[in-house]
Amino acid sequence: MSFTVAIVGRPNVGKSTLFNRLLEQRKAIVDDVSGVTRDRQYGVADWNGKTFNVIDTGGFVPESEDVFEKEIAKQVLIALEEANAIIFMVDAATGMTDLDDAMANLLRRSTKPVLLTVNKVDNNDRMLEASEFYGLGFDPIYFIAAASGSGTGELLDALTDHITEDASEETLEADGLPKFAIIGQPNVGKSSLLNALVGGERTIVSDIAGTTRDTIHTHYKLFQKEFILIDTAGIRRKTKVHEDLEFYSVIRAIKAMDEADVCLLLLDAEKGITAQDLNIFSLAAKKGKGIVVLVNKWDLVAKETNTAKEYETQLKKRLAPFTDVPILFISALEKTRIFKAIEIAIEVYESRKQKIPTSKLNDTMLQAIQAYHPPVVRGHPIKIKFVTQLPTVVPSFAFFCNFPDDIKQPYKNYLENKLREKFSLSGVPIRLFFRKK
Repeated sequence: MSFTVAIVGRPNVGKSTLFNRLLEQRKAIVDDVSGVTRDRQYGVADWNGKTFNVIDTGGFVPESEDVFEKEIAKQVLIALEEANAIIFMVDAATGMTDLDDAMANLLRRSTKPVLLTVNKVDNNDRMLEASEFYGLGFDPIYFIAAASGSGTGELLDALTDHITEDASEETLEADGLPKFAIIGQPNVGKSSLLNALVGGERTIVSDIAGTTRDTIHTHYKLFQKEFILIDTAGIRRKTKVHEDLEFYSVIRAIKAMDEADVCLLLLDAEKGITAQDLNIFSLAAKKGKGIVVLVNKWDLVAKETNTAKEYETQLKKRLAPFTDVPILFISALEKTRIFKAIEIAIEVYESRKQKIPTSKLNDTMLQAIQAYHPPVVRGHPIKIKFVTQLPTVVPSFAFFCNFPDDIKQPYKNYLENKLREKFSLSGVPIRLFFRKK
């Protein structure tokens, strides 16, 4: 099992500052206002050759009436369940509070290792004041200043003592796995698909739109396939987002897209593709994610002889200009073709990752350019001399030519279609750049 550490504590003690320091990047938003972190955030950190997951949680306020604080309290409890060890953070600048006491009471019941960490200890006076935290009954205590990083070494040494080599290895492997996000509008069957694939009730499935508020990561390891599945909250049009939490779900679903390599866009077969589905599709394409379109609830559609073929033709018309996308007709409830969907997602993932050798790229593309020259501009012939793939996550190609600004969209489309035809790029958005040679 991989190893996970949760950072918990009352609002505004510096949990996100420590989280960012452990990850060595600004992943969590840090602000002097309490309650900035609403969700549990995940990241992967390493120390002394050991790799572990870190969860940053919102500030814990028990028995609050505030709608967000209630949600945060729930998230903190989930994080405590998921974690193998807990960093309990308090703040030397403010001293001990009732909220720290409440958190301590909760953690004393935990069987997991708890590392009490006093933050903002940046001078000797603070060090003396900080000794009052021994009253919480945890020993030893770690004194740190997360903003400058002082004292974090001792904390991490103590933490990594709990991590076995195997757990570290597994965390590292999971970090490099393909990530597939299941995206789409509320109620198209995203959670049902996840449960059908995993075969367990990992997520709560219900007919209430918006049951899934958070993105949920599931590690899938069956039939020689291994990847991370991300189930997201349904994405709705802006005008439909009434409740604040719903708004956060939309942001989260968009963040899930950012994390994913391939997005499985789920459509409702009976409703067909709506304007909102097209928005989601173009957003995923804009972000350069691999895309597979899954038409769910296909078992409920009355079939004629070529229903699927006609449906697909109509769909592609709506998806234009990016039509080179695998489309699959599935039923999450009856488990029809759901494993085929995963096979296709893995193919799209591999295609998106491929690096085409420059020699092969030039042989193929220069031939295509010979066969159909770019139009002459202001009496000058446009000459494309060389093509190379750029070292980016999204497959991007640079064409070197004499008048890069004069190449028009129809010709760019021709080149893109040739690239797709010659190299398997189905479901993968690609970027073309034209540069002065």
